[in-house]
Amino acid sequence: MLTELRITNFAVLEQLSLSVDSGFTVVTGETGAGKSLLIDAIALLVGGRASSDQIRFGEDEAQLEAAFQIPPDHPILKRLRAQEILGPHDAQLIIRRVIARSGRNRVYLNGAMSPVHVLEKFGGTLVDIHGQHDQQSLLSITTQLDVLDAFGRLQELRGQYQAAYGDWTRFRQERAELALQIQQGAQREDYLKFLRQELDDAAFRLGEEESLQSERRRLGSSRRLGELASEAQERIQADSYGILPNLALMERALGELAQIDPEMQGAGRLAADAKVLLREVADCLRGYADRLDTDPMRLAAIEDRLAVIQKLKKKYGGTDEAVLETHCRVREELERLQHSDEQLEQCDRQIREQQQKVSRLARQLSIKRTEAARRMTKMVRQELDALKMGQTQFLIQIVTSEGDDAYGADGADRAEFLLSANVGEPLKPISRVVSGGELSRVMLALKSVLADVDQVPVLIFDEIDTGVGGAVAAAIGKRLRALGQFHQVFCITHLPQVASQAQHHLCVEKSQVKDRTVTTVRSLSGMGRESEIARMLGGETVTKKIRETAAELIAEPHD
Repeated sequence: MLTELRITNFAVLEQLSLSVDSGFTVVTGETGAGKSLLIDAIALLVGGRASSDQIRFGEDEAQLEAAFQIPPDHPILKRLRAQEILGPHDAQLIIRRVIARSGRNRVYLNGAMSPVHVLEKFGGTLVDIHGQHDQQSLLSITTQLDVLDAFGRLQELRGQYQAAYGDWTRFRQERAELALQIQQGAQREDYLKFLRQELDDAAFRLGEEESLQSERRRLGSSRRLGELASEAQERIQADSYGILPNLALMERALGELAQIDPEMQGAGRLAADAKVLLREVADCLRGYADRLDTDPMRLAAIEDRLAVIQKLKKKYGGTDEAVLETHCRVREELERLQHSDEQLEQCDRQIREQQQKVSRLARQLSIKRTEAARRMTKMVRQELDALKMGQTQFLIQIVTSEGDDAYGADGADRAEFLLSANVGEPLKPISRVVSGGELSRVMLALKSVLADVDQVPVLIFDEIDTGVGGAVAAAIGKRLRALGQFHQVFCITHLPQVASQAQHHLCVEKSQVKDRTVTTVRSLSGMGRESEIARMLGGETVTKKIRETAAELIAEPHD
């Protein structure tokens, strides 16, 4: 709902700060006082077209600002949070619009600058203005189908259809992509076979390059490695200076020492263990020297293999993992191409099955929409009768398309609200046949029928009392008050029967201050409200009888 409205230098509105309440609010005032300026300002704040003519004379810019509290179940709340206009737990939207005489107009959403077209996208979901063709969501054929489904409680069935339609669309897209692959497959298959052959022949293995590089280092240094192994072995076993012969002499000395002093027996055992370990070292060195390969052909083979590996890595992604992934992907794509006919047949089967589901759900939707249209048409006609528009004909027309191309994202149906405002005139789309006042009353009838399912939180009615009075005015007032239970309703009226039904009353007045016209807005209650309704009843002359009548109107039960 709209909670606050601030206006600066907008036409004759110099400064306005207005807090507004839920329920039904009426706006009254003498002709020409500027009542419609409030509606014009709200229309601009939800995406209406701006003009420099709307700026107060002598000022460079006009500023408009409104605060909306978004209902927790309203679909726009999710969109605003997804676009980060609102935080994850915020529900208040503050819209500010600056109209500059220079033409540099600006829009701010919760303090962040935003393009005007963002307002245009969701403005109609926040506010419906009836009395002019701007911002009237029910004039859109797409919205009319949405409204009919909401009235018929068909959202769940429609959701099932949309899910099935989405799968059907996806299957058809996949089938088209597969058919294109098959069409281009011959040339692609030859290329993939070449790649697979190259990768198969290469027999690339993870970690192979590191192993070959290690072997290459050994082969390149095999002579020096042999020399070092022989030298180490000789130092262990040489007769004259080898460690083992000298260790044997030391072992005899330790044995004699241990015979004299038993405490040294441990040293003798350690020497024996050392001799065993040194013999194992000598055997290891001898075996290592025997295994050293000095074959130059093996070294050349390693160099060739490393060159192949480098070429593969450069061609297929630069890493071992990338080469192996490419090999796997090539095999899988070849497998798909070689079984494409089977895949195409499977796609066709999925499409047929899903199309049957789409067709079945679309038929169910059409049947239920036709039934809902019949019930809603009857209820709207009853409302029109109560508003003394009994000669107005209303019909919700459902047109169901046939054939495979009939299905769309919302089914096979097109719903359109048709109206004939005059006897003998054919039914035509609602947006093309009625004047402002008539359209407002038709919209009031529609909104009354849709009160508990319509998600537009703010409704504004202008010109709704054009050419009516008496019982019609009372009926209008009662329906506006009833709508206030489900929406925040504003109505500009000249009729006391409508004004007396309101829960809140705003009075627009025009005065002259220092040779300038100034429009102000006051909230009325008590005697102030009684005086305003008396003025609406009696004009310039307000008698005691008229004031008593005004008091009676206000005091009447409004159930």
